[in-house]
Amino acid sequence: MDTVALVVTIAVALFFTYTNGFHDSANAIATSVSTRALTPRAALAMAAVMNMAGAFLGSGVAKTVSEGLIATPEGSTGMAILFSGLVGAIVWNLITWYYGLPSSSSHALFGGLVGAALAGSTTVHWNGVLDKIVIPMFLSPIVGLIVGYLVMLAILWIFRRANPHKTKRHFRIAQTVSAAGMALGHGLQDAQKTMGVVVMALVISGHMNFSDPIPVWVKIVCALMLSLGTYAGGWRIMRTLGRKIIELDPPQGFAAETTGASIMFTTAYLFKAPISTTHVITSAIMGVGATKRVKAVRWGVAKNIVLGWFITMPAAALVAAGAFELVDLALL
Repeated sequence: MDTVALVVTIAVALFFTYTNGFHDSANAIATSVSTRALTPRAALAMAAVMNMAGAFLGSGVAKTVSEGLIATPEGSTGMAILFSGLVGAIVWNLITWYYGLPSSSSHALFGGLVGAALAGSTTVHWNGVLDKIVIPMFLSPIVGLIVGYLVMLAILWIFRRANPHKTKRHFRIAQTVSAAGMALGHGLQDAQKTMGVVVMALVISGHMNFSDPIPVWVKIVCALMLSLGTYAGGWRIMRTLGRKIIELDPPQGFAAETTGASIMFTTAYLFKAPISTTHVITSAIMGVGATKRVKAVRWGVAKNIVLGWFITMPAAALVAAGAFELVDLALL
């Protein structure tokens, strides 16, 4: 029974990674596709490959997820908590994908884990949740907005005397690099989040300790599922990010992607903080767009997106808590 529970939990974790891929593929490529720097299929293929590569670039985020948010639960209850947390995250991902709302898969996962832990009477490391999740949730969009605005201002100043048509053509080429960096950062951040959950499952089942290095097979399957999900595409959310917030041109797309990638790498390596790629790229797009004029950004769409950010964690937590109660009844 323990082995079956472990296999099922890991399978659900990998399915979450798949939904993360098609839900968040828009983060990496929406701007490149909307500016026609890349065709949709070429962009998705590139993002899938770079997501795979990014998954192998570090393990700090995985360690934060596996050890920093909730106390390691034990036995069948522990596995039920992980399973229920993942169910909460998956359900919220599917709901927001259906409505084309670029919410955070990361925060859906964190909310699911916390909600299931509370339902299962397991200790939540509130300091870790505050330091690694809540504070970055507020800070990263603000940083993305400001840095995106400043990067775009710098580009406008540097190329102020350049031929606009030539400049746009060159930035279309440059966007292939910035989009690749964005996808690499997405792999670095989001594949590791699932790795952290799989590590928790292996620790609960007695197959490894937290001090052990993450098994190579865990890295490979998490990276593979994220890449497969990315290649499946997330067209509904891509339209929201690429067109509905603001109509982007190639220099703006480059500025937004460069901003997003820089923030993701910085937070992963310096702070080991599992930030939301969705929050970062969306706020960067808003900041870049505001350099045209403040009214160029469709703030009504932006407001709905931001509201979605705030309800993601509690909504996923409620679904996860309900799932735990059902699993707990089944185990009795």
